[in-house]
Amino acid sequence: MLVLPTIGIGMALVAAISAATLWRAARAEARAEASHPPHGRMIAVDGTRIHAEVMGSGPDVVLIHGSSGNTRDMSFALAPLLADRYRVILFDRPGLGYSDPLPKGHEGISEQADLLVGAAQRLGADRPIVVGQSYGGAVALAWAVHHPEALSALVPVSAASHPWEVPLDLFYRITSSRLGARLAVPLLTAWVPQSKIETTLREVFAPQPVPKGYGDHFGPRLTLRRSSLRANARQRANLLAEIEALAPLYDQIAVPTEIIHGTADITVDPGLHSRALADRIKTAEITWLDGIGHMPQHVAAPEVAAAIDRAAARAGLRKPL
Repeated sequence: MLVLPTIGIGMALVAAISAATLWRAARAEARAEASHPPHGRMIAVDGTRIHAEVMGSGPDVVLIHGSSGNTRDMSFALAPLLADRYRVILFDRPGLGYSDPLPKGHEGISEQADLLVGAAQRLGADRPIVVGQSYGGAVALAWAVHHPEALSALVPVSAASHPWEVPLDLFYRITSSRLGARLAVPLLTAWVPQSKIETTLREVFAPQPVPKGYGDHFGPRLTLRRSSLRANARQRANLLAEIEALAPLYDQIAVPTEIIHGTADITVDPGLHSRALADRIKTAEITWLDGIGHMPQHVAAPEVAAAIDRAAARAGLRKPL
């Protein structure tokens, strides 16, 4: 006799939690966009809008952010160091920040590189120096392999470049699945506390501390929007297979290449990735940052800027220091 009322109460409770979650998620997204609006312009490439920021003047440098990022990651420390002598172009990768996502199944590092090459060309940057950090480094490598005529030099920073054996993190296994994208992602957008965001930032920057003001500048809750979480999860879930396909082609890269990596990086293994990459690219020089973790574009920004200067000099875009 009590079964039907109990079921009804349970269904009503589930419906109430679902409605509250969707309401909180929408409110969180609106607040994130209001507090951290786009600072650049939208560029249409084959029907996909790419958000780009441009600062400074001089030879063109494109900065490509990593997983869960946006242009604000590169504009916090590195871009201001470069803008006095370069025209710095910062892109939101497809699906992140304020750039449109690419269609499912067509959003890998090569497709992203194709799109960013087109966006750079629309800004008049036909042969920029291409700098990519972490996942963005993989996109930069795809740019160099598939569009060798569309860059002057390459600077991979803490770049993922070679196949690895560690299984995909549980977080990405859940959020990249159809059920997880539908159920778990809205819960994350709606309910992730600020303390968890701060813990995650500390883990990403370790062993260095998170730079003062970074969280406020970057706006982590932009990445926690549902569309960005889903796009980022799919990209991470597919990255290994894409790297396996790209890695055999690195010996085709002929532009000046300056690899830079921290020796204390526990996110992207320096030996597995950057040391192996330097062995494959004949034009590569490598700079090790002793004791530096995964985020040298912030905690060692002058050293990264110096690597870009060396790449520019080798490409004939500026005088050697």
